[in-house]
Amino acid sequence: LDLEPGDRIADIGSGTGLYLAPFSNSVGETGRVYAVDISPRLIEFIEDRIKNETLGNVAVVLSAADSTRLAPGSVSHAFACDAYHHFEQYQAMLASILAALVPGGEFVVVDFDRIPGVSREWLLEHVRADKATVRSEIEAAGFEFIEEVEVPEFEENYLLRFRKPVTTPKAAGS
Repeated sequence: LDLEPGDRIADIGSGTGLYLAPFSNSVGETGRVYAVDISPRLIEFIEDRIKNETLGNVAVVLSAADSTRLAPGSVSHAFACDAYHHFEQYQAMLASILAALVPGGEFVVVDFDRIPGVSREWLLEHVRADKATVRSEIEAAGFEFIEEVEVPEFEENYLLRFRKPVTTPKAAGS
């Protein structure tokens, strides 16, 4: 993710907070980590982790199915690991992520590769969209595709990087 001190990252679908400590260390005292999750129970779990692990630069955000509930322009990075396939209202959620990012901010998605005839049956039943569909949904929401990063350790996942455009396209006729 190339996080630097002072960056602000949203871990969307944070779950139990697997990435909170590494993100916290990377952004440092001047940065901020937002643990965003839709589950009140997981938010409570993360709040306990913040206290127990003294992660003073981590804040929790209880999201909704259609919104991260992050303030506009509040983060430089958004990260969703094995969470995108849970976005039932993906268009509204992507609009929320786009709004939360600063211009030029990055959105990184790690999710399960859904390939009929190759992926495990559980993945085919659980994951609603394949990688190409995920990419097209995110691009349709206004993000620019940067790259797919090959991670040798991934057996069933992929990593895609996107950017919020620095300038918004002008409306036709303007």
